[in-house]
Amino acid sequence: MHLTEPLRTERLILRLFTSGDLEAVYDMQSRPDVARYLYWSPRDRQGASESLREKLKCSSIEVEGDILNLAVERAQGGPVIGDLMLHYVSAAHRQAEIGYIFHPDAQGEGLATEAARAIVDLAFRELGVHRVFGQIDARNTASARVLERLGMRREAHLVENEWVKGEWTDEVIYAVLADEWARVRGRRPEAPV
Repeated sequence: MHLTEPLRTERLILRLFTSGDLEAVYDMQSRPDVARYLYWSPRDRQGASESLREKLKCSSIEVEGDILNLAVERAQGGPVIGDLMLHYVSAAHRQAEIGYIFHPDAQGEGLATEAARAIVDLAFRELGVHRVFGQIDARNTASARVLERLGMRREAHLVENEWVKGEWTDEVIYAVLADEWARVRGRRPEAPV
C-alpha cells in the first residue's frame, strides 16, 4: 500500500512527511508535555531531525513489519500539527497498530480522533486487516478517550509491564475488529486479501 494522494477528512490533510517538516516535528517532539507518555524524552533539533529522517523512510506498507508515517495538517493550511503511525504488525494474523501524537495547541478539538479514524479506516480498507489496536501508557487518559471515541474496546491493562524513563509503567491495549468497524461505519466488512 503506497499513499499516492493525501488523505482528506473534514478538517484535515494526512500526507507523507517531507524534509520541510523539520520545524514542526521539532516543535512537537521537543515538548515535555508531548513526550511525557512516550518511550523517548523531549528531543533536541538533532534528535528531531533523525526522527524525521526515519519518518521519510516510512512511506508505504508492502510487507509485515512496515510502518506508514503521516503528517497531519489543517485543511486550510498551516504547519504540521500531528503525526500518525500505522504499523503492519502481522500478515498471518492480519493485525495493525496505530499511534499518534498531536501538538498541544491542536488538542481538545477532536482532531486526533478525526485523523486516527482515517488511518484505522485505511488499515481495514487497504490492508484488509482483521484487527487494529493501540497501546498506550495507562496514565494517558486523553489518548484513551481518542481510542474509545473510535469505538475501540479496552482489551487489557498490563500492570507495571514496562520500565520507561526510570519507572515501572502500566500499559493499556485497545482494539477494534473489522466487522465491528464496518458496523460503526455503516459498511459491509471487507473481504480478506
